[in-house]
Amino acid sequence: MTTTATASTPLDVARTRLQSALTARHTRHTRHTRTPGNSPLPAPYVVPLGAADVLGFGHPDPYADTRPAANVQLTSRAVLIGPWGGGPDTTACGQCLAMRWQRLRSRSEREALELGHEPRGAVHWPVLTEYAVDAVWATYGAVARRGTTGTDTTPAGAGTDAGPADRALPQVTRVDLVTLATATFPLLPEPLCPACVQEVPDTAEAARMELGPAPKPDPDGYRLRTLDSYPLPTAALANPVCGTLGSDIWINPTSTTTAPVAGTHFVRGYAGLNDVTWSGQANRYATSRTLAHLEGLERYAGTHRRRGTTPVVDSYANLSGQALNPADCGFYTPETYATDPLVSPFDPDRAIPWVWAHSLRDDAPVLVPARLAHYSAGVDADNFVFECSNGCATGGSLEEAILFGLLELVERDAFLLAWYGRARLTAIDLASATTPAVRSMLDRAALHGYDVHAFDTRMDLAVPVVTALAVRRDGGNGTLSFSAAAGFDPAETVEAALSEVLTYIPHLPYQVTERRSELESMERDFSKVLHLKDHAQLYGLPSMARHAAEYLEPAAVLPLDETFADWQPLRPRTGDLMDDLRLLRDRLTGAGYDVVAVDQTTPEQHRMGLYTVSTIVPGLLPLDFGWSRQRALTMPRLRTALRAAGRRADELPEAEIKAVPHPFP
Repeated sequence: MTTTATASTPLDVARTRLQSALTARHTRHTRHTRTPGNSPLPAPYVVPLGAADVLGFGHPDPYADTRPAANVQLTSRAVLIGPWGGGPDTTACGQCLAMRWQRLRSRSEREALELGHEPRGAVHWPVLTEYAVDAVWATYGAVARRGTTGTDTTPAGAGTDAGPADRALPQVTRVDLVTLATATFPLLPEPLCPACVQEVPDTAEAARMELGPAPKPDPDGYRLRTLDSYPLPTAALANPVCGTLGSDIWINPTSTTTAPVAGTHFVRGYAGLNDVTWSGQANRYATSRTLAHLEGLERYAGTHRRRGTTPVVDSYANLSGQALNPADCGFYTPETYATDPLVSPFDPDRAIPWVWAHSLRDDAPVLVPARLAHYSAGVDADNFVFECSNGCATGGSLEEAILFGLLELVERDAFLLAWYGRARLTAIDLASATTPAVRSMLDRAALHGYDVHAFDTRMDLAVPVVTALAVRRDGGNGTLSFSAAAGFDPAETVEAALSEVLTYIPHLPYQVTERRSELESMERDFSKVLHLKDHAQLYGLPSMARHAAEYLEPAAVLPLDETFADWQPLRPRTGDLMDDLRLLRDRLTGAGYDVVAVDQTTPEQHRMGLYTVSTIVPGLLPLDFGWSRQRALTMPRLRTALRAAGRRADELPEAEIKAVPHPFP
């Protein structure tokens, strides 16, 4: 196979030399091993990787036409051989590998490749010695024979994470050109690969959701399957060559309250490259790792649409009647649009991308702005809002994913109503909720010098919402730490809120000490609160505790059972998760809101038995980060919901809104 690409970079030059050397060895091998019935070794085809953008952001890839057929890719440090092996339903090509590889590069490498910079490097690098070429050839021959004979494809050198789900996938073998070390990693096919996937238009019919019975393991449970029952290809999800979610996953043994596990990767969005972190916080590292992988898959599905479909592009004015009105989800203030160069006001006459979703209220398809459905997607025309992962959730069925997505929206809405509305909350007597898990968490917090409190944060939607607050006893750095949770089981909801807040408190004092002067500047000028971490860390300053007086002086303290006594008769216990979803849907629609779900499920998730959705309830208060980008402050619900919840006799006056950044982590 030949290519018309011009050899102009050191990698191109090295590619030509490696191709020539491997072709010569292949010719000799074929001549000496040709026997009747013997399968010939496929010819090696080499392309360079790392000198051009393969994701389509920067300069066109000169090897784009032939890269899918490549079985050897040369980088500045290593040679990647494959994909090889795998089953008929998990085929991947050289373009799949290249796309996954590029997403794992460092920020500086990706910016250079994707922003159109010309590559610069040593003129004669990489160095391809004869022994290095021999190592590549020997490895190529070994994996090529394994890939064509159907022999065991257990990843060699991939560590102990590789399980049955990984062994069924195509493999990629890396040969380090400096050390000659080899390692093999599983590769998940790339759902947006232009060579493997034929894009089709997004359609209303495809978005229609047929929701129905979803039997639960027990009437009081809300997850349809256990965490360890999902066939997660953990080595394919995180590896340094072609990991879907990142190059690695790490534990944090310094945490003394939970057993955190996390990973990270860069995602290119409308604001550039963003560091997307995924994590799990449980009491066991094995459980935390599974939770981290599931959250990573949720982030992967939520940041961009990865289903090979093209959005509908049109103006709201033309789509009115079949599209959600973005104004119902909230806009920023006119001052923000006038001063923030990254956003501009919504224009109903401007064409923007839309995706089809399903309205649970109307049982009908509805179009929603792509920017509201996938929070790293976007174009200049639809930069009217910065969305985050509000309402995104993963489950073992669409019903489960939608339920947990809606619960997250309810949780965040209630938290913001309580904060901005200065609601006096009822504290939950945690002594009355003392399960072994709660007792352990309280003891671990106490060892760090924190007292932990929990509050009933329900508003007008009945479903239990709990805010947890950790208060440092001596009033030092890391004074306050907040978290929240929503769920149908009050005891489990308390545990979930406490577990999250315990994850933060070992590190908060150090974070505040490190950023003390910066955070004090934010306290003097809230416009400097720009990022997610700023909101939580700001309340680590002892002087910011004065803004949390409503939490430090609760309206009452009640036992857990008494706090949620009015909820228990409403809670379905039929054994069908659909009944739980119907209750929550009816609560929201009864309050006057639509309930919309966007199916974000990726092909990779389908293979694992997972579903991911983005739920949207236009009118609920959305969680935003950055003080100048708070849609909640402009929305009617902030004025009316406290009265509807019986917490005020009147609507919330503008003068009583707490104009202070929220502390949601």
